[in-house]
Amino acid sequence: MVVSDFFPMWDTLTKEEQDQLTANTLLKKKEAGRLIHDSGEDCEGLILVISGQLRAYVTSPEGKEVTLYRVLPGEICLFSASCILKNVKMDITVRAEKETVYYLIPAHHYKNLTEHSAKIARYTNEILSTRFSDVMWLLEQIMWQSMDKRIAAFLLEEIKLEGTNELTITHEKIASHLGTAREVVTRILKYFQEEGLVELNRGMVTVKSPSALPRP
Repeated sequence: MVVSDFFPMWDTLTKEEQDQLTANTLLKKKEAGRLIHDSGEDCEGLILVISGQLRAYVTSPEGKEVTLYRVLPGEICLFSASCILKNVKMDITVRAEKETVYYLIPAHHYKNLTEHSAKIARYTNEILSTRFSDVMWLLEQIMWQSMDKRIAAFLLEEIKLEGTNELTITHEKIASHLGTAREVVTRILKYFQEEGLVELNRGMVTVKSPSALPRP
């Protein structure tokens, strides 16, 4: 993928705007598990994922994590450049879930572009709106959905992301994504197993009947 692939309005940008985007873009790579942006760090920049998968999450004062969203190939992580967003402050951590290759547009360069290009600024607002919708959906799940349905939804999302019903994931990792205790996840997964919905092995959850999992 090239930089232009991430901007659907690329052909309508001026030659100067296109040149500024490409000239100020860095190619980066992070191994699975590596931190890309920490909530306590300065604004890094706009991340454009070429391959791999990122996890954006928040951490409570007690150390409990909740996944806000994933960033997949062809998608943009905007909150790693949150300093370019006026009146928006979100302490989000971004970590590579898989080995990830990405472009990084440093925050000061991208901020300059948004201030001088109405089209880039409008597209940035569209990305921001989409991510806030993701966060609001998550908030609704936390407030109104039972944990068994949230775990079921998480398993279905993992099946879609990994392309297989055999998920290599621990109960601890699921708990970390959902912001709950490992014991809660274990109890619900064991119930799913008793109902014939999943099969549990060490470090693995096999979803035997995705369509039968609890739905919202």
